[in-house]
Amino acid sequence: EYYNPANSVKDRIGVAIVDAAEASGALQPGGTIVEGTSGNTGIALAWVGAARGYKVVITLPETFSKERRAVLRALGAELILTPAADGVPGANAKAAEIVASTPGAILASQFTNPANVEIHRTTTAEEIWRDTDGEVDIVVSGVGTGGTITGVGQVLQERKPGVQLYAVEAAESAVLSGEPKGPHKIQGISAGFVPQILDRSVITGILKVTSDDALAWARRAAREEGLLVGISSGAALRAAADLAADPANAGKTIVVVVPDWGERYLSTPLYADLLD
Repeated sequence: EYYNPANSVKDRIGVAIVDAAEASGALQPGGTIVEGTSGNTGIALAWVGAARGYKVVITLPETFSKERRAVLRALGAELILTPAADGVPGANAKAAEIVASTPGAILASQFTNPANVEIHRTTTAEEIWRDTDGEVDIVVSGVGTGGTITGVGQVLQERKPGVQLYAVEAAESAVLSGEPKGPHKIQGISAGFVPQILDRSVITGILKVTSDDALAWARRAAREEGLLVGISSGAALRAAADLAADPANAGKTIVVVVPDWGERYLSTPLYADLLD
């Protein structure tokens, strides 16, 4: 997904959310787009906002990478850092405060916005179907907002009921598995709550990956395959490898969603040891 214009899967929903807000009349020329985010959705909104002439205000937990912050500012977004202990919910709450006090502002609401799911139904799912000639058997996706796995799962399972969808979450914050939330290093997934737009009925199983394994598999992707991917991509790849190793899946086509690229994480534990 880092081949998208702003280098992540969230570019899809950045366009979709702004399109929907324009179509409904909620977002007017000269308006302001506000969102609490772990980074990539903010970057996508900043990209769209810059191209269409909107002010963009992003609230971001202070623990997220310096690269994400720099890209947001480079695209002209106003960036407000929120306490690490408050996580993504804290960033969301701050964003809601800003919208309430800013005339002409809208909240992108990626965790509840139906445009998030719809864009994955009309683009991501169709691309997977087309690129596998309908031979897809398993899809593996990390869950942040839940938009990707929901939209993809709904379409593919309608078209081919045997398709399996596996959700990937951080083992240290396995909320989807019914466990307590906790700190982890897999930026972009496992926000510490079950997203409202997540359709759990499409999920075949939930796979837990530790932060250390996610980091290790992201590094492996770069060194063994030439794929410089982000941390959540490492988590998805680890989960997919476990599925592929299961004899029951021999000969099956497994599609793995790789959300973004590794240059967004050079200052994080993924590659901080390589910096001069």
